Amino acid sequence: MVSQSKREYLARIKDRYRHAGRRGKSRILDEFCEVCGHHRKHAIRLLRADSRTRKKKPGRPCRCGPAEIRVLEDIWLAADRPCSARLIGMITLWLPYYEKRHGYLEASSRERLLKVKPRTLDRLLRVVRQKHGSKGLCGTRHGDYLKSNIPVKIRHDDVTTPGFIQADTVAHCGGSLEGNFVWSLTFTDVLTGWTENGAVWNKGEGGVHQLLRTIEQRLPFRIRGFHTDNGGEFINHHLHSYYRNRPIPVEMTRGRAGRKNDNPHVEQKNWTHVRLLLGYQRIENPALIEDIDLLYQASNLLNNFFGANRRLVFKERRGARYYKRYDDPTTPCQRLLTCGHLNQAELTHLTEMMLNLDPYKLRTLIDAKRHAILSQLR
Repeated sequence: MVSQSKREYLARIKDRYRHAGRRGKSRILDEFCEVCGHHRKHAIRLLRADSRTRKKKPGRPCRCGPAEIRVLEDIWLAADRPCSARLIGMITLWLPYYEKRHGYLEASSRERLLKVKPRTLDRLLRVVRQKHGSKGLCGTRHGDYLKSNIPVKIRHDDVTTPGFIQADTVAHCGGSLEGNFVWSLTFTDVLTGWTENGAVWNKGEGGVHQLLRTIEQRLPFRIRGFHTDNGGEFINHHLHSYYRNRPIPVEMTRGRAGRKNDNPHVEQKNWTHVRLLLGYQRIENPALIEDIDLLYQASNLLNNFFGANRRLVFKERRGARYYKRYDDPTTPCQRLLTCGHLNQAELTHLTEMMLNLDPYKLRTLIDAKRHAILSQLR
């Protein structure tokens, strides 16, 4: 007998079993076990179960109520829906700005929010979470020029100072790589996760090189290493000479062809810092590049100063499984302030910038600019 038939049969005999006498219940139980093949104790539990009353949820009751969930939902949405492990490191930063907008929280509520754990956040935010994701096209075309002079680098766990950059491009092609359209360029620092983005028309060597200079000026540290995929926009003589002929040369490396895991830090930012903002629509209007750059600048401030990330500190294979350990969720700005490689002027500049920013104002600005850009694409 199939499961649906068993449920229908149980629904028909349950009321009769409830009102029958001792001998009648025994006969019904014998018949139910014979027809459905259930164990007798299991059959008794099914017949005694009352569908009108809900079972009490096992375990201790949740300490966070609707008030705390509303706070978490507001911060989670404004911070671009981070995972619970990252959100833990952002609650402390975002709460003062939340209270400026919505009033001060009770001391007990604030204490519960600061003590909440990632698994608890998963349960509290289960109702309001939405799944997103799509798979795009690959616009990387390898360049053969200078491959012998640019070494391959696979691992990046030896980085101990800021300035080692991973770079990648994202195509806003809308499903077709034919014709001209806007590309996004992403810079990510391996140690701190500091990320900068910019937009360029197509991805020719000249346009990409000019955008590289602009983004480099916005970085709060000096570039020491530059790691990319095998795309022709990066693997060319012009860019190689630009980094090699400096007073302090920059080490330029590349990943293996077709291996995205050789460029992992920037690949994940292509989703969180680009696709979440602009999606997968085709952008073939060069007049929008300036607006997209302004959108990226506001988004970068939000993510670098108020968006926590985690860094892998341990990875080991045991049999067929990998075991990983991460450090505490921390913002890129906090990692820079505590890395010990910035001078006092740079530390003061970063601290003043953070004190003068409001994450909710940045979120409002980002939403307004994104709406203005997307409304022109419809």
